[in-house]
Amino acid sequence: MNDDRSEEGPRGLTRRRVLQIGTAAAVVAAAAPALGGEAVAEAAARPGAGGFARPGAAVRPRFRWWWPDGLVDPAEIRREIDQMAEAGFGGGEISAVHHSIRDASVLDPAGHGWGTAAWVAGVEAALDQAARRGLTVDLTIGPAWPAAVPTIAPDDDAAVQELAYGTVTVAGGATHDGPVPEPVVAAADGVTKRDLVAVHAVKVDAANATRKETGLDFASFTDLTAQAKDGRITWTAPAGGDWLLLSYWRRGSGQQPEGGPHSSPESYVVDHFSKAGTRAVTAFWEARLLTPRVRKLIRKAGATLFEDSIELETDALNWTPDLPAEFKRRRGYDLTPYLPVLVLNNENTVYSYEADRTAQARHDFWLTVSDLLNEYHFEALRTWAHSVGLELRAQPYGLQTDAIRSAAILDVPEGESLGFHNLDDYRALAGGRDMAGRELLSCEAGAYQGGAYNTTWDKLLRTMGGAYAAGLNQTVFHGFSYATAPGAAWPGFAAFTPYNGGIGFAEAWGPRQPTWRHVPDIAAYFARIHQTLRAGKSRIDVAVFRQKGYTKTGIGVGWFTKYGVPLGWTHQMISAPLLDLPSAKVRDGRLAPDGPAYQVLFVEGDRFNGNACTLPLDSARTMLKLAKAGLPLVFLGDWSAATVPGIAKDGENDALRAVIKEMFALPRVKNVAAETDVQGALDALGLRPEARYAQSSTLLNAHRRDGGVDYFYLCNGKHAETVKPPVAAIDHEVAFVRADRKAVPYRLDLWTGETEPIAVYKADGDTVTVRIALQPSEATVIMLARGGHHPSATASQAEVRVDGQRLVARVTAAGTYATTLAGGRTVTTAIGAVPAARTLTTWRLRVEDMTPDGTKRHDLTLDALKAWPDIPELADVSGIGTYTTTVTWDGGAGTGAVLDLGEVFDTCRVSVNGRRVPPVSVLYPSVDIGPYLRRGTNTIEVEVATTLNNRLRVSDPGVYGGAPRQAYGLIGPVRLVPYGEAVIRTR
Repeated sequence: MNDDRSEEGPRGLTRRRVLQIGTAAAVVAAAAPALGGEAVAEAAARPGAGGFARPGAAVRPRFRWWWPDGLVDPAEIRREIDQMAEAGFGGGEISAVHHSIRDASVLDPAGHGWGTAAWVAGVEAALDQAARRGLTVDLTIGPAWPAAVPTIAPDDDAAVQELAYGTVTVAGGATHDGPVPEPVVAAADGVTKRDLVAVHAVKVDAANATRKETGLDFASFTDLTAQAKDGRITWTAPAGGDWLLLSYWRRGSGQQPEGGPHSSPESYVVDHFSKAGTRAVTAFWEARLLTPRVRKLIRKAGATLFEDSIELETDALNWTPDLPAEFKRRRGYDLTPYLPVLVLNNENTVYSYEADRTAQARHDFWLTVSDLLNEYHFEALRTWAHSVGLELRAQPYGLQTDAIRSAAILDVPEGESLGFHNLDDYRALAGGRDMAGRELLSCEAGAYQGGAYNTTWDKLLRTMGGAYAAGLNQTVFHGFSYATAPGAAWPGFAAFTPYNGGIGFAEAWGPRQPTWRHVPDIAAYFARIHQTLRAGKSRIDVAVFRQKGYTKTGIGVGWFTKYGVPLGWTHQMISAPLLDLPSAKVRDGRLAPDGPAYQVLFVEGDRFNGNACTLPLDSARTMLKLAKAGLPLVFLGDWSAATVPGIAKDGENDALRAVIKEMFALPRVKNVAAETDVQGALDALGLRPEARYAQSSTLLNAHRRDGGVDYFYLCNGKHAETVKPPVAAIDHEVAFVRADRKAVPYRLDLWTGETEPIAVYKADGDTVTVRIALQPSEATVIMLARGGHHPSATASQAEVRVDGQRLVARVTAAGTYATTLAGGRTVTTAIGAVPAARTLTTWRLRVEDMTPDGTKRHDLTLDALKAWPDIPELADVSGIGTYTTTVTWDGGAGTGAVLDLGEVFDTCRVSVNGRRVPPVSVLYPSVDIGPYLRRGTNTIEVEVATTLNNRLRVSDPGVYGGAPRQAYGLIGPVRLVPYGEAVIRTR
């Protein structure tokens, strides 16, 4: 029995706010009758089948599912689908990935490679079993990444291309009589063909040099292509100064998918900027992968075609054969005079004309590449995918292309937690999704470098919490590895570990992990977030216009990222093509009123070009129409000399400035000179965020509206990586805008799935104000909906919950507590003696020790809790530990207790007297056990699961020996914190 006393905080509160964290289950059980109206129950269920408490498979998180190519057993594939289903996940994305296997020949690429009959048999088994279990299986477009097929060679026009340059310096007056300059970057292995695209001469001009680029004189540009014969050229430079003789060679880049070989013959990456490259992909799928059974299963169960990020790696310039003609057709001028300032060496630009001309030419080049990628690759792939019953999901970034436009094309755009630098990277994709009326924004989550077998769910939750506030509503965890492969050591094949002989990327989730026993609780937590953030439509305060629709840059939005988000403002990025979508209309002063319903369009300078005030003329004309239709606009900067982003046509800049001048004369358009003036412009326009904080806060929010019901996802997390100091706990009021003035607030518990009416709030017109208290990374959901008529209060000295038609005060210390009721009357509630808090120190610990030789068991008695590495018998043990203790409970009527577990590594479940209590937060493990306690002796059991890190350190030291031990176990302090309750007299 434990009866040690522990220190309490201020009167009525515990040191760690355990009442607010841990009371949901008891509150909801008592409050259920108060929900009364069917409206609340329906509203809570509306985001997806199964309701908030039991989310359906469609909203559950998924895995990247790594196969060692086609060396898989269909029976094992079915077992692994079952494992995902039973753990509460919604499916997997099949990927041929095996970076951990250095000699891929052991996987038999000819007989069991990607795209072979063995591969297809595995896919058929996966699709069939997924259909039986109600899961979804996605199919990756090729082996690993980028998209590749084994039916092309590096020299084929359908293969990925590059433009390599060569150069020699010719002094003024001197003659070059010899070979056309050879490329400065050698061709890749397997590339045997090349075509000479052009030969130019340009004079060196030091005035145009930059820190890393040689300056050139644009006016001196001379096209010598016609003079090149049989690989030679004779040319005399004009007198005075040095000249460069430049050659440009088109050739295949020879790029192959990562971590191969995956097939025999080997696969090569396709040209992502041409119809030929896309046809190579679809032709292979039609001929080899889409068997009649696969086609039938796709249409039966539904599936998505997935493409990873566009990592077209070359030391030269990305190219495609028709690029010059496409450029002339789209941009209206000849590309060739600008090739000198476009070519790359080791991914870096080499030469420069004057600064403006150089920036404008590069803008137009990458805009053209972006057009080709979006039209000939993403749009074409989506059309084809739909024709065979698939949807298209992709990570549309990796190059200087308009990923915002791509996100509007794709059925499901996707980002990643590894490569995205702050939440604005997600907000860029979310803008494309919402303007196009799509539902999902997906994320490849948890790919931590060096994280194999040491990644905790606590870390994953802290990584992802803020991202959902930026628009994510689907999570694909990185990842689930097939059980085994030749040469794989215990605990089995893992796609990314060993990685170059050391610890690889996280993670190999699945039954091999001790925490897998507790994962259903965590999967349900993520599913409830997804479900909430798919309800109705996004409601976003601000649309931010981006001249370049890049993402994966970490570049945010001046004032809104730094100052607006901490006050409650939400924003997304949009690019020029989105203003041409059917949704780009105005009603009641809002842009895209049937979608994100932006309150204001914010336009700042090009943050990828020195904040230059540039704007496409067509976009400016569209903005003028939107402003005349009643949309507020705020421009930041000096736009008096605005220019179009690329090389201007005659009169184009003058026309742009005239449009901007007319726009600035409108009353709902504001132009401010500095970021410090943005707030004033918003105030002058009468605008306010739909979740408003009185003071700067680390609270992040996402708003969804479904008819008359509002959902606000809230997370106390970072809004940018530059936030200093680290996030601290918050406790302040938030004013929420409601669609229905009769709606009242409810808290949706993401861990238990319960819907709890909020007892203390203020209502005024279209606003409901609720006090929000969250620890760092902690999240919750506030729902505003009509429901049962129950009493409420506007303030109280006690914690207050709803119990039927009663309000109940809960505190941890005896006393008299004042409560101000909704009508303004203040009443007091007396609560008698409350037992003192105690620290539980004496435990029996039984451990299931997971080893390469099977499970071993340890049975210990602890007089004090400590981390496993501090217990000699457990220093190198990984597994599951069950802690058991007894307490004597003599609390009277109206009392209960919260079990505050303190520090736990990594996941846990709690039982009291043989009954499992509701799921416990991984972030802040504390739970109300009042309903489970009985007078006399009570048995408390805490089951804790670990990573495999500590065991692998000693079982496979060649790979994992350098990893530090992790502090496993129930570390505590574990405190039983009693509370007392009494009914508040409201009449």
